[in-house]
Amino acid sequence: MTVIVRDVRPGDTEDAEGFARVRRAALPFMLATGPQLIHEWAHAHSDAHARPLLAEADGEIVGCAEVELAHESPEPGTGLANIHVHPEHLGRGAGTLLLRAAEEHLARAGARRVYSWVLDDPASRAFAGRHGYEGRRTAYFLRLDLTTAALPPLQSPPDGIELRPAADFAADPRPLFELDALTTADEPGDVAAGLADYEHWLATTWRHPLRNHELTMVALAGGRPVAFSAALDDGLGRYGSGMTGTAPGFRGRGLAKLVKNASLHRARAAGRTEAFTGNDAGNAPMLAVNRWFGYEIVVREVRHVRTLG
Repeated sequence: MTVIVRDVRPGDTEDAEGFARVRRAALPFMLATGPQLIHEWAHAHSDAHARPLLAEADGEIVGCAEVELAHESPEPGTGLANIHVHPEHLGRGAGTLLLRAAEEHLARAGARRVYSWVLDDPASRAFAGRHGYEGRRTAYFLRLDLTTAALPPLQSPPDGIELRPAADFAADPRPLFELDALTTADEPGDVAAGLADYEHWLATTWRHPLRNHELTMVALAGGRPVAFSAALDDGLGRYGSGMTGTAPGFRGRGLAKLVKNASLHRARAAGRTEAFTGNDAGNAPMLAVNRWFGYEIVVREVRHVRTLG
């Protein structure tokens, strides 16, 4: 069997569907569709130097890689490379070839270090160690069965708080961008990020194919968004939490629970059967919120890093 690595062909449906198929097999806890990937690749920021890669074995797509610079990070020289190989094709060299191509591209683009998410299992940890990566931050994937979950009853908003779907902001979503930027700035993580480009946010977040504005819920105080729970929807019955955030001055009031509960109830009423989310292991408040809903941890992953050169 001969394995080759190549670039994704822009706009190619077969490449996008193959990429999505491999990622769903390797990471069934994350939503992935062909149209989603085509949209993301078409709207990748020029400063990210994004380069999606595919590994083929005798013409069959068996692996893929998400490769880019962390262009929103205030710390220059940070590269991101997430490698996925279909479970039926492990141990045949596809992962090594993908990682080598990713690192070479990132080095040419100016990266001095590369971060990669690695599943916390013996084979994945060994692969990362062989290639010089060291484990740092831990995170979890969580799942909730919406067909059996006993969701908390819907609650009335507290005095002064109004609850609305994000669809109500279709004419002017900038207030949601401003809240997203505010909460992203202090989100736990090892690679800092900041949102400053409204037009890019519109293209990559607001108009993202998986974003469901009817299921995304927003809490307002005095007409201003102060908390939100973003909903992703793959059209296959699976619901994902894009992010749940609360403005600093409104934390500790139960607004994260309020918006996420409303979103989950809407998702179940709309026929969604599974809900997925991810949490940084150090984000105790959000982990507590998700356990309150009944989410269960299904797998742990560890962010690894390697210095290039």
